[in-house]
Amino acid sequence: MEKYISNVVSPKVSIAPMVDRTDRHFRYFARILTKKPLLYTEMISCQGIINGNRKQLLDFNTIEKPLSLQIAGSSPEEIYEAVKIADNWDYDEINLNAGCPSDRVSGNLMGATLMAYPKLVKEMVDAMASATKKPITVKHRIGIDGKNILPQCFNRTLLDRYEDMVNFISIVEKSRVHRFIIHARIAILEGLSPKENREIPPLRYEEVYRLKKEFSHLNIEINGGIKTLEEINHHLKFVNGTMIGRAAYNNSFILRELDSLYNKGEINNISRKEVIEEFIPYIESLENLGGNSFYAIKHMIGLFEGKPGSKRWRQILGTPASKNIKASELLKIALKELPLEI
Repeated sequence: MEKYISNVVSPKVSIAPMVDRTDRHFRYFARILTKKPLLYTEMISCQGIINGNRKQLLDFNTIEKPLSLQIAGSSPEEIYEAVKIADNWDYDEINLNAGCPSDRVSGNLMGATLMAYPKLVKEMVDAMASATKKPITVKHRIGIDGKNILPQCFNRTLLDRYEDMVNFISIVEKSRVHRFIIHARIAILEGLSPKENREIPPLRYEEVYRLKKEFSHLNIEINGGIKTLEEINHHLKFVNGTMIGRAAYNNSFILRELDSLYNKGEINNISRKEVIEEFIPYIESLENLGGNSFYAIKHMIGLFEGKPGSKRWRQILGTPASKNIKASELLKIALKELPLEI
């Protein structure tokens, strides 16, 4: 079969989909700090899109673009229906989650478990591509340890060799997939929490580099443990793109550096004070609509990470709603109390 070669340019950097993190409030906040990188929604299940509140799940502010919708599913029929529905929203691409290691996801033949079923993944990507003209991408791990999860009929349940990843890629690439986003750790499907799966399995960047060298026609994006602009630039010597995860949330001010990858080396020269001032009208609008503004400002917690005033910043943001003060007022208090020099 003739190889499908995508002509869609990979983003130099994207912000990883993170459950309970990359909702519309965080994405709006992130766009104040960085304009160019690709953002992702939280993972949304096919069943959620088919049977749930679609506006609540899929609506977003155009300021968030470019934006990818990440979907979790386990059957070509369901994922086709979900993507067909989501195609009415102006996402820039649709991403299939084949990397989430959580028991709840993997136990339902979604997420990282799918790496044991590359033919199914290919069928799902083809179904997605037939439901939309948007680019389809796949996010996965370099391998999985599924000893207690995968069916006994499997000859091997530890699919952690480079050759196993090659087998997965070789099959899935025959679909109309535009990009592979590879977390450079294996996923251990039982016994580790999602947090531990982001930290305990060792990073194996060299295997992703090797994959790109041997499959040079593919768009390969690397993910896992990337925290700085210097690290991003190093990875870009070997692959098409990079994905930054928790570091973008826990130390969010680094996001302003990312535009330098696109704008002739110039960062988004915005101060923390200006970030807060720009986010206040958004929070006030949310309050006027009856939204959960206290939840929204929690996404700003990493803005002062490692700086004087960070403790007071966390205290201010942690003020409970029962104190009968608006979230927007808390941000105004922070502007008055935090050190002017930062």
